[in-house]
Amino acid sequence: MDKYIALLRQLIATPSYSREENLTADLLAAFLAGEGMEEVRRVHNNVWVYNRYFDPAKPTILLNSHHDTVKPNGAYTRDPFSPDIEDGKLYGLGSNDAGASVVSLIAAFGHFYRTEGMKYNLCLALTAEEEVSGQNGIESILPQLGELSFAIVGEPTGMHLAIAERGLMVLDCVAHGRAGHAARNEGENAIYKAMKDIEWFRTYRFPQESELFGNVRMSVTIVSAGTQHNVVPAECRFTVDVRVTDRYTNEEVLEIVKKHVESDVFPRSTRLKPSYIDPTHPIVAAGLALGRNTYGSPTTSDQALLSIPSLKMGPGDSARSHSADEFVYVDEIGDGIRQYVAMLETVCL
Repeated sequence: MDKYIALLRQLIATPSYSREENLTADLLAAFLAGEGMEEVRRVHNNVWVYNRYFDPAKPTILLNSHHDTVKPNGAYTRDPFSPDIEDGKLYGLGSNDAGASVVSLIAAFGHFYRTEGMKYNLCLALTAEEEVSGQNGIESILPQLGELSFAIVGEPTGMHLAIAERGLMVLDCVAHGRAGHAARNEGENAIYKAMKDIEWFRTYRFPQESELFGNVRMSVTIVSAGTQHNVVPAECRFTVDVRVTDRYTNEEVLEIVKKHVESDVFPRSTRLKPSYIDPTHPIVAAGLALGRNTYGSPTTSDQALLSIPSLKMGPGDSARSHSADEFVYVDEIGDGIRQYVAMLETVCL
């Protein structure tokens, strides 16, 4: 395991903010090549490789995690790029989110790289721009990865099994009225029209509820209207944060919203989809056999950009992500490698 800890320390010491991950992409590509892995591919700052005995007649499992990080917050008391190990903790920006998953998946992939006769191919993809849901991350290389059966997405979950993840839509809404002089009670107040729609967003319950998440969650987070105190506003703009469950697609939720509100509704994007994998899927069953638990994740990852069943799991703790003095326990990485390998052995061999 020492070489994977050493790799993680190198990654931590190399700044890799989203859209600026070229140096960590260099490190990862060089490491994989140095391990004897052939035909390491790279587009933008995304690096991927297939197992040596890839068989196009067999289905392929995607092993994915991201090597970009957020910027360190102002509460850091340590150097975020100093990969110090103290009391069993490896400190540093990106150690937990998601460097530990990156090196653990590399180790698991390496374990199977030269194995012949597997039931599945393996594709290891270490990708960029996850923290900003950027279009030059995993989304940009999916057409080149070929047909994929399902995915394991490495994120800090304590190696428990996130079998679903909420999707995200941000809606910009505009209520229209008619301007007039407030003193003469003229016009049609767009704020009052917006209030009716905002109340609908606050109270509406979708017919289908998720067993894992409950209802779709809609929160009005920004409201803007008016130019001066004595003018009835002709327009009121508001923004809605929508967290979509596994029971709906983003497009289905958007259609329901548009049927119920009078305001114009403009989605910023429908890219960040909810994800789900059946609890009876073999990879989930393999995790359950190791004593892992299933749950629904409220946070968004690159799962949102995949159109295949995906399981989110990895070493570390989501509560440490983006926190000051981020760390991962060294033992968590060892446990992560062992559990990834055990699950893939169950499914692939």
